[in-house]
Amino acid sequence: MRLLKRLIFFLILATGCFAAWLSWFATNPLSLHGNKLLDFNISPGATLRSASQQMADAGLGFPPWQFTLLARLLGKSAEIKAGSYEVEQGVTPWLLLGKLTRGDVTQAEIVFVEGKTFRQLRALLDAHPALHHDTAGLKDQEILTLINASESYPEGLFNPDTYLFAKNSSDLHILKRAYRAMQLQLATEWQRRDPLVPYATPYEALIMASIVEKETGRAEDRPSVSAVFSNRLRLGMMLQTDPAVIYGIGDRFDGNLRKRDLQFDTPYNTYTRAGLPPTPISMPGLASLQVTLHPPKSDKLYFVARGDGSSEFSRSLDEHNRAVAKYQRGK
Repeated sequence: MRLLKRLIFFLILATGCFAAWLSWFATNPLSLHGNKLLDFNISPGATLRSASQQMADAGLGFPPWQFTLLARLLGKSAEIKAGSYEVEQGVTPWLLLGKLTRGDVTQAEIVFVEGKTFRQLRALLDAHPALHHDTAGLKDQEILTLINASESYPEGLFNPDTYLFAKNSSDLHILKRAYRAMQLQLATEWQRRDPLVPYATPYEALIMASIVEKETGRAEDRPSVSAVFSNRLRLGMMLQTDPAVIYGIGDRFDGNLRKRDLQFDTPYNTYTRAGLPPTPISMPGLASLQVTLHPPKSDKLYFVARGDGSSEFSRSLDEHNRAVAKYQRGK
């Protein structure tokens, strides 16, 4: 009987000591090896044990088995979420466990700007330090296959916006999000379109929206620019849009558009070829897409830059030539 009492006493004592140790471990600030902030990453599919090891390897000052034990005793072993995390000096295992189970990941952002080309977009992704660069070395067509795009050419397919993501996310994931966003936006706006617009498919509207984006110096001119191009298409006139010509010139363009460039035929030269170019020439924003599919009523057929970002719109070629002389030639 005495032996049983002693056994129970030692069991209670051991349990109490273990509970006290566990409470101390859970609430005692961790060492970050002298760092005020510490970043670490939990890999997708990581077990609790491997996640604990990854945190210890990153510089969190605890033996991995202790954190593993705490999570299991609290019933949280299956709730650890993958991602990139950031912790400050003073964090406790208890607070850390809460952060991991909530998925309170560290977020970064990247901004896709209206009017940029896919080549510029890839350069932006490649230069971002918080992304995992899975597209490095891939051809454009390979990227489209990996994001399940149905198109064969990437230009204009990605929605310009600010994208938040967990650090070390794949750049392919960002592109897939931007592609899906553009597909949804294009489908929605196409359903709402003015039935009289001269575009047979959503993709044709996307091409024109990309031109409107590049041709617009000021937002207030965007509807008028759209109306001019819509009118020209209906009348069978050449679009004669310089940004499309420049896009077709590609790397050879030195910043100065010459007469010989306007005469040099490419699929994108809207001075030598009628109708729309074969693909978009940039990423159009929502505003450009909306005015493309809802151009205002107008009798204007021409426009020229005034030199201050705005444009002068004209009904006739004579009117346009006078505007060109005034604003471009200083006459």
